[in-house]
Amino acid sequence: MEEKIPFKNLSSREYQGHKKKVHSVAWNCTGTKLASGSVDQTARVWHIEPHGHGKAKDIELKGHTDSVDQLCWDPKHADLIATASGDKTVRLWDARSGKCSQQAELSGENINITYKPDGTHIAVGNRDDELTILDVRKFKPMHRRKFSYEVNEIAWNMTGDMFFLTTGNGTVEVLAYPSLRPVDTLMAHTAGCYCIAIDPTGRYFAVGSADSLVSLWDISEMLCVRTFTKLEWPVRTISFNSTGDYIASASEDLFIDISNVHTGRTVHQIPCRAAMNSVEWNPKYNLLAYAGDDKNKYSADEGVFRIFGFESS
Repeated sequence: MEEKIPFKNLSSREYQGHKKKVHSVAWNCTGTKLASGSVDQTARVWHIEPHGHGKAKDIELKGHTDSVDQLCWDPKHADLIATASGDKTVRLWDARSGKCSQQAELSGENINITYKPDGTHIAVGNRDDELTILDVRKFKPMHRRKFSYEVNEIAWNMTGDMFFLTTGNGTVEVLAYPSLRPVDTLMAHTAGCYCIAIDPTGRYFAVGSADSLVSLWDISEMLCVRTFTKLEWPVRTISFNSTGDYIASASEDLFIDISNVHTGRTVHQIPCRAAMNSVEWNPKYNLLAYAGDDKNKYSADEGVFRIFGFESS
C-alpha cells in the first residue's frame, strides 16, 4: 500500500553555514543528521529535528584543501561519514567530534563517493574516470580501475553484488562485484547519464540524463519500466523516498519534481531559485534536503541548503 503525503501542507526551511555553494547533501542512516559538502572546502553536519523544532546545531569538518564534492555516511553507523574532495583525498570523520579519523591519498580529483550497503567498502570516482575501491577498515585502496569512457555517478545494488556506472555515452554499465567483471550494458538514454539512485525496496533503480529524462529500471529484469518527463534541462540529481513510492529529480529547471514511482505522475513541485546540485530524501521521515547554486543579490554564493517536508505552522 503506497503512502500518501500531504505535499500541499508542507514547507521548506533554509540552513545557512557555508561560505560558498553546497555541492552535496546526505542523511545518516537513522535520519537524524544531515551532512553538507561545499566549495568552501568544508563539510558540515547538522542535527535535524524531524518535526522542525529548535535551531539546527551544526559542527564543521575542516581539513580538505579543495572543494568537498560529494559525501556519504556509513550505512551501518550513524556517526561516521566519508568525504571526497578535489584535493585528491578521501577522509573519514566522526560526526560527534568533528575529527578526521582516516584519510587516503588517491591519484586524482575525487568527484563521486558511495558506500557499499554493508559498510565494508567505499567506491570513489575521479575526474579522470578512474574508480578506486577502499577497504573501510584499513582505509587503503583494494582495487583501481581506469575506464575508457566518461564515468559520471556510481552505485552498488542493495545486496552489494552488482555495481553500476552511469556514462557519458548514455549507457549504464553493470559490473559484477567484487570481480568488477562487465555483466551488462544498458542503452539507457540518448545523451549522457549523469546520476543514479537505487530504490530502498531493492526493486528498481533510476537514472537521470542530459536528455532531461529520468528512467526507471526493474533491477531483476534490467528493463526500463517507465520514464519521468517533467524536467526540461539535464537531470543532475535524483533520489527515492524511504518507502520507494516517490522520486525527486532536479536540474537547471527552477523546480524540483516529485513524481509517483508507480504511476509516473508528478505529485508536487518545489520551487527553487537556482540550478540544483543535490537532492536527497531522509531514510526515515519524508524530508527532502536540496542544495544548489543559490546566489544573493550581489551575485555571491549563498552557501545554503533547504529541507522540504516540515508541517507549515
